[in-house]
Amino acid sequence: MRSNRATVRAGVSMAAALPMIAGALALGIPAAHAADTPARDALAGTKPAWATAKADKGATADSARVNARVYLAGRDRAGLAAYAKAVSDPSSPLYGKYLSAKKAQARFGATKAQVSAVKSWLKSAGLQVTGVTSHYVAVSGDVAAVEKAFGTQMHNFAKGSKTYRAPAKTASVPAGLQGAVLTVTGLDSAPHKSTHDDQLPPPDAVFKNSGPFSSYYGSNIASTLPDAYGQKIPYAIKGYTGKQLRAAYGAGTYTGKHVRVAITDAYASPTIAFDAGKYAVKNGDAAWKTSQLHQVLPKNYTKTEECGAAGWYGEETLDVEAVHAVAPNADVTYVGAASCYDDDLLDSLSKIVDKHLADIVSNSWGDIEANQTPDLAAAYDQVFQLGAVQGIGFYFSSGDNGDEVANTGTKQVDTPANSAWVTAVGGTSLAVGKGDKYQWETGWGTEKATLSADGKSWTNFPGAYTSGAGGGTSKTVPQPYYQKNIVPKALATANNAAGNRVVPDIAAIADPNTGFLVGQTQTFPDGTEQYSEYRIGGTSLAAPVIAAVQALAQEAGGGKAIGFANPSIYAKYGKKGVFHDVTDQPTGTDLAVARIDFVNGFDAADGLATSVRSLGKDSSLSAVKGYDDVTGVGSPANGYVQSYRRH
Repeated sequence: MRSNRATVRAGVSMAAALPMIAGALALGIPAAHAADTPARDALAGTKPAWATAKADKGATADSARVNARVYLAGRDRAGLAAYAKAVSDPSSPLYGKYLSAKKAQARFGATKAQVSAVKSWLKSAGLQVTGVTSHYVAVSGDVAAVEKAFGTQMHNFAKGSKTYRAPAKTASVPAGLQGAVLTVTGLDSAPHKSTHDDQLPPPDAVFKNSGPFSSYYGSNIASTLPDAYGQKIPYAIKGYTGKQLRAAYGAGTYTGKHVRVAITDAYASPTIAFDAGKYAVKNGDAAWKTSQLHQVLPKNYTKTEECGAAGWYGEETLDVEAVHAVAPNADVTYVGAASCYDDDLLDSLSKIVDKHLADIVSNSWGDIEANQTPDLAAAYDQVFQLGAVQGIGFYFSSGDNGDEVANTGTKQVDTPANSAWVTAVGGTSLAVGKGDKYQWETGWGTEKATLSADGKSWTNFPGAYTSGAGGGTSKTVPQPYYQKNIVPKALATANNAAGNRVVPDIAAIADPNTGFLVGQTQTFPDGTEQYSEYRIGGTSLAAPVIAAVQALAQEAGGGKAIGFANPSIYAKYGKKGVFHDVTDQPTGTDLAVARIDFVNGFDAADGLATSVRSLGKDSSLSAVKGYDDVTGVGSPANGYVQSYRRH
């Protein structure tokens, strides 16, 4: 790869480092609003942790403008969470008894009276209502109006080297609204945005792999290079394709027929239909049928420079091509967000839920947990719960920086993968051998050492940590019921004696050294735009692969939606032949591959770089026998898809 773009994720990160309130969001139910004054209800988490007295720079000017969203709690907030749990739990009598989008809104959405009351309150404070959806009321106004509406003072606070506006005390709403408000976002002015979990080169400049390659794992041994771990090692593969991944994960004869998969990212690749079509034909996947690929896009795009819009084109390309490679007959809908900011990404997820555009949703983006805030967590979890009651499951990549220590200095997980209401997808290094035979997987984690000047040894072998699957124990989300008695106590209680959510839940191929071949139109050095192919990885690959496997499983189950999958996934844990139990030394010894890369990422004009990449070295995280915080319960084995068949 030209670079590990995963390092961008926190470097341009979104919001304030604000831990969620202890006890909040146990299975995604936000903490009850504590009484602020007898006449008002506090909105927990709306005052960022960085808004301290020490950082206070004084009052924000009354004339400063604020754009905010007041999220609606709906008519039965607790009932929504309870029903979402019941329909997702195989042991519940309500399992699989999903509601239509219309019925879900009628049963759990905000009433007209609630919306009217919220609008009246906001207007009376002097705020202008700029938009109303079934999820929120958007407002704009000056600081004075915001302070009146939310019963707080807006101050400027130092955060790192910058200064941002934030409430000086927790925001609140009139108690007379009787719980109609879930939360409010936008009161603090720190940027709230996500980055995609990948190792993709930006599509505006061409990227090529040098080779030599292995066509399958171990097919081409680097006999002229130094040993690693006492043996000659193979060259990295050229990039697996659909046939190899389908064999590895037990697709059998299933193709995802009649199953709808949605993909969310920001922006939209202008060449996606051409690229996906050409890739399928070139690499043995079934040709796309007319109307099998759809796009749902916003009218306008915003923040294109801040978000690096072009960098998201490759993300969409990977997601679309990976889903089709594994589930070639699934119907794919790409839902592009107007920007990489949380409000816009939430809108994309809401479109899928409100119109039930798909049963399975792949999401290859996120940020570090320290940048998640309780207000945003509540808004996300409400969408996930509304999806669950309709039989919609959300799959999020777990991140590409292992325990995040090398990236942020602090051990932490990623979000929204940390939500108790989504399936967090971890990553593996995958060996598919001759005849498409599954050999083994390790947890994805890479250490890199370069070839010495004399070519006789690896410098400082095994070298420095570069990247790996995100995982670990949440600091903010309590342990969900489905992880109890399966996740080892030492992991569950790492940050809280009562037990917290551990990530991931399941895993699939992610290591770019054993990665996936993707095809994309890119800009060549001469300025021409041409289709080309290269190998990529990241949990951005794992998420759409698992989403595609779920499409196969849904087909195997007669088309009945799987919905929120975690209770079902954990219920299958331990059953013979369902999961590959992934460990870091599946052959009894450490493993590595050799890579030769173009220094300039395109051709040999500036020379070649030779390196050894050790596998199964994921920061402080380890893939061990049983559940672990790199691969969860493991990866789908031959019996996984079959396990959803109705008997």
